[in-house]
Amino acid sequence: MRRPDFEDLEVYQLAEKLANEIWHIVKGWDNFTQDTVGKQIVRSADSVCANIAEGRDKYNDQDNRRFVKISRGSLYETVSWLRLAYARQLLTTEQVNRFKPILDKLLPKLNAYLKSIGTRQ
Repeated sequence: MRRPDFEDLEVYQLAEKLANEIWHIVKGWDNFTQDTVGKQIVRSADSVCANIAEGRDKYNDQDNRRFVKISRGSLYETVSWLRLAYARQLLTTEQVNRFKPILDKLLPKLNAYLKSIGTRQ
């Protein structure tokens, strides 16, 4: 069995990096915080890369675009949860500085990937 090609996509790699960074942060939170904000933020971040991967395997471009749009919605949800976590002092400035550059690259890459679907030869 060959390796899935979604792993080669820079947009997927960024999404996976963000999800893993968030996972490592949330693991250090107390039980209440993990059970409330933590589960939500991990699910939304994981959904970004999972939907890129799932869409890549679809047989037509329309389905792929639909999954990338879901991925983009999950990214916006993740940003919202990150903002709440920071406002509630669950994230340090140092932690934000680790994932902010990923976020700054990820949304434009996700939008570019969405526009590119259907144009590949």
